[in-house]
Parts: sequence; structure tokens; C-alpha cells
Amino acid sequence: MNRPVSQHRTLWEEGHEPGRQVVALGLALALSAVVLDQSLAGSVGVLFDVCFVLLCIATALAVRPADFFTVGVLPPMLMVVVFALLGATRPALIADPGDGVVQAVVSGLSHHAGALVTGYLICLAILAVRQRVLSQAASKRSGSPAPTRTTSG
Repeated sequence: MNRPVSQHRTLWEEGHEPGRQVVALGLALALSAVVLDQSLAGSVGVLFDVCFVLLCIATALAVRPADFFTVGVLPPMLMVVVFALLGATRPALIADPGDGVVQAVVSGLSHHAGALVTGYLICLAILAVRQRVLSQAASKRSGSPAPTRTTSG
């Protein structure tokens, strides 16, 4: 469908992926960031943190409006799942090698709390902006035309 130049969709209106697909993509990308960081640095560190924040931004922009809640709760759950997998299989990447799964998850979360908080806040802010833009666009489409100014005289 061709739209006039003034009606192009903005970045905030573009997301159209179902929540389940965004969650699967987020998990795959987070695990890929772990593998990349581990291969380059030998542990999960700053590269993972940067990738995690970028991942939070990408998921918030990609999801369709009906699934905002899914992505709104995704960042902390995603980090816990990734660290639980690492704690069960390779705890030395996020904690001391002798730590159990729970201790490894807690250590991983505490070491990467900055990335978690930053990514989560940015994700929620993007979702809030998208919701506001979408509701304004819907009210413009369904409302009466904008008033015009006339002068008598």
C-alpha cells in the first residue's frame, strides 16, 4: 500500500513480530553473546553486557503492540534463564568454578546488574514511547479532523 509521505510509519510503529518469536530470538541472541564473549575473553563480561542492552532495545522495537507485556517482562527472565543454563553447565563463566547453580546465578546477576537494570529501563521506556505514539496515531485516525482557523471580516 502506498502512503503519502506524511503518513510513513515511524520507528515506534514498525514492530510487528509476535511475542513468542521475539522471546526465542532474544534467547538465541543472548546465548550467542555468551559464546562470543567466552571465546574472546574466556568469561562472560562487558561484551555480554553491551549485547544484552542492545538486545533489550531490539526486542522492544521488534515486538507487535499486542505483545508488549511479554517483552516488558523479558529482560530479567532472559538473564536468569541464561545464567541458570550457565550455572548448570559452565559455572566458571559467571562465578567461582565450585559454586552451585543457585550461587552461580546469584553471582552472575550481581556482576551484571548494571546491564540488567540499564537494558530493562531502556526496554520499558521504548515500550512506553511506542504505546504513546500508537495511541496518538489511533486517536488521529478515529477522531475528527483537526480544527481549522478562520477569520471573519
